[in-house]
Amino acid sequence: MPRPALYSSSRHARRPAPDAGAPMAATVADASPTASPATPTGVTGISKRHLRTLWSVVLLLTALLVTSLWLHQRPNDRKITQEDIDAAVLRTLETTTLPSAAARAVDAIAPSVVRVVGYGRSKNGKEEVERGVGTGVVIVDKGIILTNLHVVLGSDRIAITFHDGLETTASITGAQPENDLAVLQAHKVPDDLEAAPMRSTQDLRAGDQVVAVGFPFGIGPSASAGVVSGLKREFTSPEGKRQLSNLIQFDAAANPGNSGGPLVTMDGEVVGIVTAILNPTPARTFIGIGFAVPIENAASAVGMPPF
Repeated sequence: MPRPALYSSSRHARRPAPDAGAPMAATVADASPTASPATPTGVTGISKRHLRTLWSVVLLLTALLVTSLWLHQRPNDRKITQEDIDAAVLRTLETTTLPSAAARAVDAIAPSVVRVVGYGRSKNGKEEVERGVGTGVVIVDKGIILTNLHVVLGSDRIAITFHDGLETTASITGAQPENDLAVLQAHKVPDDLEAAPMRSTQDLRAGDQVVAVGFPFGIGPSASAGVVSGLKREFTSPEGKRQLSNLIQFDAAANPGNSGGPLVTMDGEVVGIVTAILNPTPARTFIGIGFAVPIENAASAVGMPPF
């Protein structure tokens, strides 16, 4: 005879009373937990992890979207026009004081200019006395210096002071009396000694701006600006002992002590060596006419190739 069903298909249906003849084990089995459907206890935990991951992805996508919208809404950078450049240059010129052409020329030549002093013995031969003060210009960074012959002629000792303050002695290694030039070799030189740049006088014209740099009356280094007054001039010393030709005439102030110093262009390039001033009086001061030996002649005094 078939056994009646132990479970009802409806949750609310009353379970039929167990058959009195049914074994007690069946009733016990009905109450056993293993007989009821298994509850899925792990489903809730997995769903929460998936939910957190989903929200993370949503937040990341939202952030990327906001960033993209912000970048696309930024105004495009305006292109710089020629008017902008002109305005910037004009503003710089209006608010900045630029050095003059003469100042730039002096800055360029200053490291190559030296003070030259010739010493001799006093009449009694017991004391060393200063015989002459002049200027020189370094033309080779090994310490080869050009100056005027009359600055060092007859000196027992020649002292040189470089731009950085280094003091040393020098020897005469060459002379060109017809151009009043002397070549000196310094016995010590600064580590960073610079030779002066030189420029041909072929394209030099009257009216070109020049600067004379030197130690007038031992003061300096001093600079004075002027123009080229003429070319191929001649000069005879007041004593008639020196007659020079093919000189550059200039009107930049020069005085005793400027002798041997460089005459430079506005680019700071040496075009001549200052050698004399014209003054019909015994004062030996500048009245507006100075002379310089062209650098071609000066270069030939040390055997340098012509321009």
